[in-house]
Amino acid sequence: MTDTPPDALLATADEVSAPGIRVLAQFVRDFSFENPNAPESLRSGGPQPGIDMNVEMSASARQDGLFEVDLKLSAKAVREDAPVFVIELVFAGLFQIEGVRTEDMEPVLLVECPRFLFPFARRLIADVTAEGGFPPFMIDPIDFAGVYAARKAQGAVQSIATPVGNA
Repeated sequence: MTDTPPDALLATADEVSAPGIRVLAQFVRDFSFENPNAPESLRSGGPQPGIDMNVEMSASARQDGLFEVDLKLSAKAVREDAPVFVIELVFAGLFQIEGVRTEDMEPVLLVECPRFLFPFARRLIADVTAEGGFPPFMIDPIDFAGVYAARKAQGAVQSIATPVGNA
């Protein structure tokens, strides 16, 4: 039994906000697809192209307390030293994040937020490669925590850009 009145328990529970991430918007910031050797590159046969894939994440705080997160995916398919296709996509999201400590914000923005964006970016890349005449390029799931940890170990992750006040 406790001496605390029930109303005080409810107020305490309301004051402690659980961590929360809301996706307010998702959008294509930049998208490029090149098919430089079509229609020759579309012929069947020959060796499978090698694909070089790159993933980058960045985030910035906004004046309104929200956060913009960019997920940049680029892929270059090459067969016998000739480019087959080149894709660059920057897919972004606008996030509202609550109840996260300042020291935990960077991994939330560079790991958790890209996880929300990835399925939509993956679909765009699959669709554009199919429209380009190739089988859909289905990117394997990405371990964003692993990418973040590797970049952090290399010193490649910088602190999140914060807005500059207008004076």
